Amino acid sequence: MPPRDVPRRARLRNALSATLVALACLLAPCGALAAWAAFGLADTGRYVSTMAPLAAHPDVRDAVADAVGDEVAGELDPGTAHGALGPFVRDAVRSFTRTEAFRVAWEAGHRAVHGAVLHALRDEAATRGPVTVDLAPVTERVRRRLAADRSPLAPRIPVEHTRVAVVPAAEVPGLRKGYHVLDAAAFWLPLATVVLAVAGIAVAACRRRALLATGLGTALGGALLALAVAVGRRLTLADLPDRVHRPAAAAVYDALTAALRTASWLLLALGLTVALATWLTRRPRRAPPAPTAGTPAPSPPRARA
Repeated sequence: MPPRDVPRRARLRNALSATLVALACLLAPCGALAAWAAFGLADTGRYVSTMAPLAAHPDVRDAVADAVGDEVAGELDPGTAHGALGPFVRDAVRSFTRTEAFRVAWEAGHRAVHGAVLHALRDEAATRGPVTVDLAPVTERVRRRLAADRSPLAPRIPVEHTRVAVVPAAEVPGLRKGYHVLDAAAFWLPLATVVLAVAGIAVAACRRRALLATGLGTALGGALLALAVAVGRRLTLADLPDRVHRPAAAAVYDALTAALRTASWLLLALGLTVALATWLTRRPRRAPPAPTAGTPAPSPPRARA
């Protein structure tokens, strides 16, 4: 191979390596986001276990007490939800939110809603109408819990099959397509990230430099993912019309995105660890050996005439 082709080939390898590494670093946070949505939010057990501790959160209990109290007071005497009857009803509901029956109802309600939505997204042959939830199992669990606590209100709770719409029919097709895309991306994006990173390091003329760039790019992707979660939280809370319930919405957002924040910090730590280890294990350049006393010094080149 001619000597002039060696630098050119090295430049081509470095350009290809930089492209592959850049794509891998770009896909890393996207893969983490897709995996979080597909395996975290789309799993009923993980979702319910994530939302269960919020039943004891003070802001969430206050928001539930205000919403349910206003609804009950409005049904008992229309026009008094914010009058004399409203505060008493809200206090009663707020006391109920501190009981074990409320925690059972909270968990059962989230399980029922999540299961119904997930069934509509996964099953192509599901009903074309809105996604609805039957509240009878939730009411039954609450009544059984109150009966176990020997509450006199347990026999008075009616168990009726009331279906409540949780997702409008017009939004179901779009959500179903988005779910299938996320389900496929959760598998292929992490796999493509690993393949591109390994290929980019393998074809590089200087693999140590490519490994260092991969570590720094992964750390940058993790930092950008953490920034995106923080910005999404700010925008989500800013779009809420009711400022009173923003603390409760913030608690729910933080609970749902806890795994995503952990993934972003793991990407940041992994990238920095790889970059630091690559930099610390670099080989120092060797200086040319000094001429000894018995070795004649090289003669300077002769000037051409």
